[in-house]
Amino acid sequence: QVQLVESGGGLVQPGGSLRLSCAASRSISSAYYMGWYRQAPGKQRELVAAITSGGSTNYADSVKGRFTISRDNAKNTVYLQMNSLKPEDTAVYYCNVNWIGLFSWGQGTQVTVSS
Repeated sequence: QVQLVESGGGLVQPGGSLRLSCAASRSISSAYYMGWYRQAPGKQRELVAAITSGGSTNYADSVKGRFTISRDNAKNTVYLQMNSLKPEDTAVYYCNVNWIGLFSWGQGTQVTVSS
């Protein structure tokens, strides 16, 4: 079983920044897809950003230009840099990693944007 551990969430004021990290218990160098999702109270989980093994990225329209996803294969970690945060970014953020024949979800980290 692969474990993913997210960190970096917290309370931040509007306009602030946070960097989320997702550390995997196995190598991510062969992971073909890694994504960050979020779920706000009363809403469905939605894709925020994704990155493929080839480095291609995809972002939700609501975060384009503000969030950046990246991966560090040497550290088995995927990151989500979040800038210019808005109250509507408040949610629990989850990372997801997919290898051939295997996938895993993290436990989630809370991000709250409020003054």
